[in-house]
Amino acid sequence: MSDHKVAKVLDLKGLPCPMPVVKMSQEIGSVSVGEIIEVHTTDPGSLSDFPAWADTTGNEVLETKQGNGSIQIFVKRLK
Repeated sequence: MSDHKVAKVLDLKGLPCPMPVVKMSQEIGSVSVGEIIEVHTTDPGSLSDFPAWADTTGNEVLETKQGNGSIQIFVKRLK
């Protein structure tokens, strides 16, 4: 279990690339600056898409976990 205090969980499993990062982009404004969104996805492209998205938007990928056919990504809103 992660130590991150998660404000919102997005279940994006089954969505093809680039939809998980598109949905994240739409949802980041729904949490306050400093809060964390936990994303669940099955798209392997998310492993590179989310860090690239975070770099261009000024947010931060805190952690990425893989297991049981799923990927968990913890994103902190910085702006």
